[in-house]
Order: sequence, then C-alpha cells, then structure tokens
Amino acid sequence: MEEFIMSEYILKTNHVSKKFKQTDAIKDLSMSVRKNSVYGLLGPNGAGKSTFLKMVTGIIRPTSGEIIFNNHPWTRKDLLNIGSLIESPPLYENLTAFENLKVRALLLGISTDRCHQVLQQMDLMATNNKKVANFSLGMKQRLGIALALLNNPQLLVLDEPTNGLDPFGIEELRVMIKNFAASGIAVIISSHILSEIQQVADDIGIIYNGSLLYQDKIDAHKNLEQLFMDIIRKERAS
Repeated sequence: MEEFIMSEYILKTNHVSKKFKQTDAIKDLSMSVRKNSVYGLLGPNGAGKSTFLKMVTGIIRPTSGEIIFNNHPWTRKDLLNIGSLIESPPLYENLTAFENLKVRALLLGISTDRCHQVLQQMDLMATNNKKVANFSLGMKQRLGIALALLNNPQLLVLDEPTNGLDPFGIEELRVMIKNFAASGIAVIISSHILSEIQQVADDIGIIYNGSLLYQDKIDAHKNLEQLFMDIIRKERAS
C-alpha cells in the first residue's frame, strides 16, 4: 500500500479496529483523507465501508485505534464540522424540504437563512410546499445531502449515495460532489460502483473484510476495475 506524500489531512485513522462480539468488522485500518479532495472508499458489499464511516461520524465507537480530525484527536465536538448521509436520509415525510431543514437548524442553533442557501445549492428551491412523502428518491437524496451541508462541514461523508438513483440523478450528484471539493469541503464517498468513483475521486482506498488493502491517488491511466479485481482476488487467494 502506497502512502500519500502530502502532509495536510482533514482525517487520519491510526490502526482503527471495530469488533462486534467475536467478529472483527474493521481490522487495524489506517487511512488518510486530504483536505479539499474527494476520497473514494471502495469495497464489495459487506466489506466494512459503512461500519468504518459510522465510526468517523460518531454513530459507533472504535474498539481500538485513533481517529485524527483536522490534526487533533477526534471528539464529539468535531461532529459540528462533519456532515454525513449514511444509509437512508433522516427525513420527516410529512414536512416540506424547508421544514425538514428548519428542524435541524433549530437543533444546531443555525439561522434559517442557511436553510435557503442549501436548498438552492441542492436545486430544491422549487419544491415549495410539497411534502417529502411525494418526493422522488433522487430528491430525497438531495435533501439528505442538504441536511448534511447545513452546518457548513469541513468533511462530508456519503455512504453509497447513488443507490436507487437513475442515470440523471447519478450525473447530477457527480457534479455536486466535484463542486463540494472545489468549494473547500473534503468528501468521503463509499461505493461498490467503480465507474462512478473513477469519475469523481482524487484518491481511493480499497477495503475488504474490514482491512484497507490499497490507498493511493487516482491514476487516470490505470484501469480501476482491473486494479480492484486484482487486489480483491489476491486477498481472497491468500
């Protein structure tokens, strides 16, 4: 596994492990996410991607190891600078997009002006009084990301955000993710869809059976699918 030369990271993990009873879900995982970049976390279903991201976002605690956020040990206060969309968006179906954002803004002590900003950023201004129950899956995903952006995060964590989206929704999300990094937000996006990661990521990590097998910058001249398959096959054969 190659190490990044750059010194400035928004997130680093040092030998992080997570055990559920007798099962090792994450094993001695060390990774580095550069500031203002898109990091693609790749792996088959069940590889440990979601478990790892839940530790980064404070949903579960590591069994051992250390998470460093913005050059200091991670604490729950850092969640004020981390936005996330893991699994299904946490939405109130009987409320509008703005009302969903307003509820979160009140909890965070954020001005409702910020609600309008993220609605515009995620192209949801035209939803007006439409209830979330009547949204398409793509609109719900965009609202989930809007909620994650509400606190102006330095790091945005997206777990399988293209699940269930049609090709137009995937294309829109791809553009948004690139814009997030360009605006100064580091993004971790997990996926098992290699072609999508290759189009948006600056760096990639490949995880399998809870272990990070590979980490490096994206090489436009490499066949990512072939690289991924070679690494996974080698690990399965060992």
